[in-house]
Amino acid sequence: MLEVIKSGSKINFVSKFKVCTILSSILVIGSIILVFKQMQYGVDFRGGAEIQAKFNQKLDLNDLRKTMGQAGFKGILVQTIGEVENHEFLLKVQAEASELNQMTSRVEQTLNDKYASIGVIIEKVDIVGPKAGAQLRFSGFLAMFWALLSIMFYIGLRFHVKYSPGAIVALFHDVSIVLGVYALTGTEFTLQTVAAILAVIGYSVNDTVIVYDRVREHESKFAGIDLKNHINNAINETLSRTILTSATTLFVTIIMLVMGGLAIKDFFLAMTVGIIVGTYSSIFVAAPITLFFEKFVKSK
Repeated sequence: MLEVIKSGSKINFVSKFKVCTILSSILVIGSIILVFKQMQYGVDFRGGAEIQAKFNQKLDLNDLRKTMGQAGFKGILVQTIGEVENHEFLLKVQAEASELNQMTSRVEQTLNDKYASIGVIIEKVDIVGPKAGAQLRFSGFLAMFWALLSIMFYIGLRFHVKYSPGAIVALFHDVSIVLGVYALTGTEFTLQTVAAILAVIGYSVNDTVIVYDRVREHESKFAGIDLKNHINNAINETLSRTILTSATTLFVTIIMLVMGGLAIKDFFLAMTVGIIVGTYSSIFVAAPITLFFEKFVKSK
């Protein structure tokens, strides 16, 4: 097997934990502040209208987006749906509850006026009220909470209760930073974002479980050795595998982020950031929390 890090490496990861803990704390606190102050919620969560339109001839997505922007619809989201040859598009526009019907009529009128020459059919119009959007937003965050809780129970049963806090803190760390990047870049938080966050949670916990499994293996083989040494040995032994796996996955997500188009850009933004911070947290977040929790339990 290809080894990026040679076998028998003795990197002292534990000695870097204090610095990494400070760095992670700053990133997480900063991300939480950004989420509460700058997060942009999409139509799904804030309320708005969705118009599905079908054109009789081929139409470029960027041209449609530019036309709607010039018509005065600021912040309108346009994406292709279905097969390319069907020429179908989904337009999402945000508006206050009292203006939703008027805004929807304006979008329909603009489409009919601007594209009368090629023919356009309004196939479906969906309106999401502010209350429904708030409920969807709550459900999205609730889904992430239940995912974290389920993983905590799994880690506790699969390994030992002392490992659960580290896994949960690492996942909270990853999710917070991904959401912070969304808020910082002005990327809208949508249902697609929730799916991406859940995927990040699954990927991140996989890396953490691999490190934990090797630590447990060392504990059973070499009883009496300090947990710090077990963690250092486990991370060193799995480091080559971690780098290769993360680099391969990261290469794919970056390609999809750059060349995949706007319809999937937000999803792969979360995946790209999630892979980077997830790999980091498996080593420099989950393990320090496990050490701290073990010391806390012993002191009690």
